[in-house]
Amino acid sequence: MHILYYLLSSYAFIGLMIGLSTMLSNKNIIGDEGSRKLIHIGVSNWYFIALIFMRDPKDIWFTIIPPLSFIILNYISYRTNLIKSMERSGKGNLGTVYYPISLFVLVLATFLMIENPYIGLLGVMIMGYGDGLAAVIGKKYGKKDIGNGKSLIGVVTMFVVSFIVASLIIGFTEGIGFIWIAIVIALVASLIEYLTPKGLDNLSVPMGTSLIYYLLLLL
Repeated sequence: MHILYYLLSSYAFIGLMIGLSTMLSNKNIIGDEGSRKLIHIGVSNWYFIALIFMRDPKDIWFTIIPPLSFIILNYISYRTNLIKSMERSGKGNLGTVYYPISLFVLVLATFLMIENPYIGLLGVMIMGYGDGLAAVIGKKYGKKDIGNGKSLIGVVTMFVVSFIVASLIIGFTEGIGFIWIAIVIALVASLIEYLTPKGLDNLSVPMGTSLIYYLLLLL
């Protein structure tokens, strides 16, 4: 029965994020970019639903159903502009498709293979909050392009938010003695986000930071 609750909770939550973003956009409370970033940040919290309901390794095949289904749905939306609140005008940016691919890979890898889902949580939260807020604040307050379409304030925001996210997760799971890892991860996350072309950072940031976290824990 908990699998049914998990699936219902997952689709209801993601539907709520898309619906809220669409409503705010239609009322001109937020612009197109704000609408996309609200979904970007909000949907990352879906990972907590997976953490709550994943009780047995055998559940993994049910746990990956939502991200797998949204890979398909988001690709259809990319091709047809089905969900306007999360699509950019024009083609060539598959960021909305890469996003659920990252969720799918990290759930499969960290829940099942290395059996430490908090490693995946770190990558997803940095993708959601770090990359999302960096884009919003960088676009609003960034005065100078420092390369790759990024502003200094955007890169600094990425570092600060990534550090806060990593510190909270690492402090909770490993203890404050491992907070130094958060600094390394924040630096790596900022560098990856700066160097990666738009859209692809939805793959490189979560997977890269989760991989670095895993490797640092092995030390």
